[in-house]
Amino acid sequence: MKQTLVTEEKEFHAYKEFSGLTRIFHWVRAFAIFGLIFTGFYIAYPFLQPEPSSQPTNFLQAYIRSWHLFLGFALIGVSIFRVYLFIFDKGSHPERISFFACLSPKIWIDQIKTYLFVGKHPHIEGAYNPLQFVTYFVLGVLVLLISLTGVVLYYNVYHTGLGAVLEVCFKWFEVLCGGLANVRLIHHIVTWAFIIFIPVHIYMVVWNSLKYPNGGADAMISGLRYKKDLKV
Repeated sequence: MKQTLVTEEKEFHAYKEFSGLTRIFHWVRAFAIFGLIFTGFYIAYPFLQPEPSSQPTNFLQAYIRSWHLFLGFALIGVSIFRVYLFIFDKGSHPERISFFACLSPKIWIDQIKTYLFVGKHPHIEGAYNPLQFVTYFVLGVLVLLISLTGVVLYYNVYHTGLGAVLEVCFKWFEVLCGGLANVRLIHHIVTWAFIIFIPVHIYMVVWNSLKYPNGGADAMISGLRYKKDLKV
C-alpha cells in the first residue's frame, strides 16, 4: 500500500492595513489625550507650586493652561482629518469594510467566544472585529463630546478673536447642556471615560497580539498585518 505523507507549510503574507497618515494621527491623538488628562487635572487642582519670586514670571498655571489649549485644538484638528481619511482615503478601505462584520450575529458570537477562551477567532475581512469597531465608534463620540465641551469652556474665558467666533458657532451646545456648569461636569465625566478606556485598550491590543501574533500591536507602527496562507 502506497502512503502519502502530507505536510502543512505555513506562509505569512504582509498587507497594508493602516496608511501612514492614519498611524501618525493615531499617535498624535494618543499623546494629545495623555497630555490633556494631565494638564486638565492640574487646571482643576493646581498641585504644583512654583518657586516664590518678586518678579512677575511664575505663570505656571498659565503655561499649563496654554498647553491644554494647544493639545485640545490639536486633538480637534487631527480628529477631523481622521474622520475624513476614514470616509474618503483609499488606504482606509480595511477600516470601512469592518462595518459589515458588525451586521453579522455569527461573527459577534464567535468573537465573544474568542475573548472567553471557548472558541476560535472568526475570519474577518477588515481591520477591526465588531467589538473593536463599536468601541472605536464610541471613542469617536467621546472625542466629539470632549471637543464640544472644551470649545464652550474656551470661549467663556476668551471672549474676543477666535473665542468670539466659536461662541457664535457653538452657543447652542452650551444651551443644550443646560448651562456652563453642566458643560464643565460633562467635560470631567468624559475625561474619566478616557481614563478607563486607555488601560482596557492597551490590554486588549497586547492580548490580541500575544494570542494571535499576526502584527496586532505593531500594526499601528508599521501599518502591516500578516495573513496566514496554508499550503499542503
